[in-house]
Amino acid sequence: MLNNFMFYHTTRCSSLPLMRAPLALAIAAAFAAPTVAQTAQSDKSDPEMEIMVVTADFRRASLEKMPSSITVVDAQQIQDESAQHFEDVLNGIANFNWSGGSSRPKYFQIRGVGEQEQYQGAPNSSVGYIMDDIDLSGIGMVSSMYDMQQVEVLRGPQGTRYGANALAGLIYLKSYDPTDVFEHGAEVSLGDDALRTFSGFSSGPLSDSGKLLYRVTLQQHQQNGYRDNLYLGRDDTNGRDELTGRAKLRWYATDDLQVDVTLLHADFANGYDVWSLTNDPIATISDEPGVDSQRTTGGGIKASYTGAQFFELTSLTSFANTDHHYSYDGDWANSDYWAGKECTTDEGAQIPCEYDYFWDKTGQRRTLSQEFRLSSTEQGRIFAQSTDWLLGVYAMNLKEDNQLYSLYNAWPDEVLDSEYEASNYALFGQLDTDLGANYALSMGLRLEQRNSQYSDTNQDNFSPSETMWGGHIALSKMLNDSHNAYMRMARGYKAGGFNMTLPVELNDKKEFDTEILYNYEIGLKSHWFEGQVDTNIALFYMDRQDQQVAASQQDPHKPQRFILYTENAGSSHNYGAELDATWYATDNLQLYSSLGWLETAYGDYQYQDKYGTAVDLSGRELAHSPQFTYSFGGTYRANSGWFANLNLSGKSEFYYSDSNDSRSEPYTTVNARVGYEASAWSVYFWGRNLFDEQYGVRGFYFGNEPDNGWAEKQYIRYGDPRQLGMTVTLKFM
Repeated sequence: MLNNFMFYHTTRCSSLPLMRAPLALAIAAAFAAPTVAQTAQSDKSDPEMEIMVVTADFRRASLEKMPSSITVVDAQQIQDESAQHFEDVLNGIANFNWSGGSSRPKYFQIRGVGEQEQYQGAPNSSVGYIMDDIDLSGIGMVSSMYDMQQVEVLRGPQGTRYGANALAGLIYLKSYDPTDVFEHGAEVSLGDDALRTFSGFSSGPLSDSGKLLYRVTLQQHQQNGYRDNLYLGRDDTNGRDELTGRAKLRWYATDDLQVDVTLLHADFANGYDVWSLTNDPIATISDEPGVDSQRTTGGGIKASYTGAQFFELTSLTSFANTDHHYSYDGDWANSDYWAGKECTTDEGAQIPCEYDYFWDKTGQRRTLSQEFRLSSTEQGRIFAQSTDWLLGVYAMNLKEDNQLYSLYNAWPDEVLDSEYEASNYALFGQLDTDLGANYALSMGLRLEQRNSQYSDTNQDNFSPSETMWGGHIALSKMLNDSHNAYMRMARGYKAGGFNMTLPVELNDKKEFDTEILYNYEIGLKSHWFEGQVDTNIALFYMDRQDQQVAASQQDPHKPQRFILYTENAGSSHNYGAELDATWYATDNLQLYSSLGWLETAYGDYQYQDKYGTAVDLSGRELAHSPQFTYSFGGTYRANSGWFANLNLSGKSEFYYSDSNDSRSEPYTTVNARVGYEASAWSVYFWGRNLFDEQYGVRGFYFGNEPDNGWAEKQYIRYGDPRQLGMTVTLKFM
C-alpha cells in the first residue's frame, strides 16, 4: 500500500524523496498493541522505497537512524502547502517560533532559545541557518522555497557539527542537485495583494560524457505587503520585491573525485511599514515608511575524494557577501497627526505636539569559511572494524560594518559607525561504533577558538578571545525492525560578548559571559502497522548555564530611544517533548501532524526599568516560547489527477519580550490547496489563513505617544491576513 501511495505521490517528480512530514498520531502510537508493533515488519528495505536522508549530518544518515530530534519537510509537502518562502512552513515545526520584527523571518527560537532582534553590529546567533552549505545565520530572510529539496530543523545543541552558531539547533535548507537527464520547469502564481510570482528551473548534462551537470533556478516574487498607508494613500509601503537565483554545477572530475559548485544571489528589496498606534492590523499612517532590504551573493565549493583505501576526504569552502538595510518610522505617524495632539510642557502648558523619529541602519557582512574532513571507509574502520571515525578542521572569518543614523525632531539622535570582525578556528571529531546486539554508540567533540575585535565612532573598543568546547554522546538501540530508541546528551556553547553605546549608568553591563547549554534527550522512532504509520517522539531537558538574556529599557532621558544590551541570568531549565508522525491512510490519502510541548523559565534574573525599579523575572517563561505548538494536515490525490490539501497550525500564548509582560493571544491558521495534476502541467487554487485570523508575531510594551505623557501600552505587529491565489506549473523532460 505504501509503495502505491508513493507512486501517486511522486508521479509528477520521480526524484522526490519519501515524505517524512510530521503527523501527530499520538493516539495510534500510544495505544498500538506491543504485539502488533513487534510483529509488524516494515517494508523499508523495498528497493523502490526512498529513505529521507538528513543532509546536515556528517554522513548523510537516514532520518529514522539519527539519534536526535529532527524534523524534515520535503519538497512534496512544500509544494502541497503552497509554500513560497520559509515563513510558510515554519509554523508546522514543533517547538519552533520566530520573531516578526523584520519583513521576513530571520530571528528564530528552537525550544525557547534564540534571538528576537539584532539592532547593533556584533552578530552572535543561537540558531544556525545554512543554505546549501552557505552560512546565513542571523540573516536568513532570503529563503525562497522554489526548487527546494527539503528543509531540516535539528533541535538541541549541534556542538560537534556546527559549533558556536548552533547553541539551540540548526536550520538547514537543501536545494535540488543537478540531474543527469534534462529537466525544465516553470511556475506562475497570481493572487490578491497584487501577488505575482514567476519561477523557473533547468537541469541536465553540459557534456556528452555526463561528467558535467548543471541546475539553474530563478524566482521573482512581488506583492504589496498587506498594509494600507492611509496618510500617503499607498498600499505598497510594506511591499515585497524578492529576486532569488541559484546555480549548481556537478563535475565528476575522475572516478574518485566529485566537485560541486553552488552559487546564490538574492536581492530582497522589501518595505517595512507594519506598526500602528491603534494596533490596526492593516492600516498605517507613517510619513516615512521604512525598508528591510538584503542583497546576498554567496557560493560554495564541495570536493569529495574517495580514491583512498581507508578514508574519504571532503573539502567545503563557502563565502557570502551581504548588504542589508533596515529602517523604520519610529513615531509610527506623521507631522499632521502629531500637530493635532496636545502635549504638556515642563511648565504645564498645552502646546501642539512635535514628534518625528526615524531610525536607519545599513550594514555589510562578509563571511568566508573552510572545512576539511577525513572520514573512514568500510576498510578504514577501527576497533575490529566496528567503528567509523571522522576528523576535521574548520576556520571562518566574519566581518560586519554598520552605519547607524537616526533623527529625532529633525536633529541627529544616534550616529554610529562600527566595525566588527570575528575569526573562529575549530578541531572536531566523531566516532560511530556498532556495539553489537543492535546497539550503536556515537561520540563527538569540538574544540573552538574565537577571536573578535570591535570598534566604533563612540570610542567603544572590545577584543574578546575565548576557547570553547562542545560535543555529544548518543546511544541507540534497534528494538526490532520497526522501532529505534535512543538517548543523547549534547553540550553546546554560545560565545560571550559585549554591549556597545551604553550610558554611564550601565557601565557594569559592558560585557557578558559565554553561555553553556546541556541537552538531555530520549526518543523513539517507529513504524507501525506494516509501515502505514510513522512516529518520531522525543523528550528533552535543557540546562542553560549563564543564560544570555536580551534586555531593553526605554531611555528615561530620551523617550524615543531604547537602551539595548545582553546580560547573563542565572542557570535555567527548559523541558518538553516533540511528536512528529505520518499516517499513509490509503493509497491516495496521507495525513500528517506535529505537536510540541515546552516548559521554560528564567533562572535568577532581575533588571531595572527606566524608573530604576527592580523587576524580578525569575521563574517567568522565556520570550517567544509558546507552551504548545501544533499542526495537522492531509493530502488527497485521486487516481484521475485531482488533488487537495488542507493544513492548519497554531500556538498557545507567549511573551513577546524578555523585558516586559506583553503577551500574544493563542491562534490557529488554516490553509488549503486544490487542483489538478497532469504529467506535464498542473493548476492549483490555494488560500492561506482562510479564516483571516489576527495573530501577533511581535509585540512591545512601552510609551510611544507624547500626548499622553509617554504612557506605556502594548503594541502588536500582526501576521499576514487571508490571501487567495492560483498557481500554474509546467515541467518538461
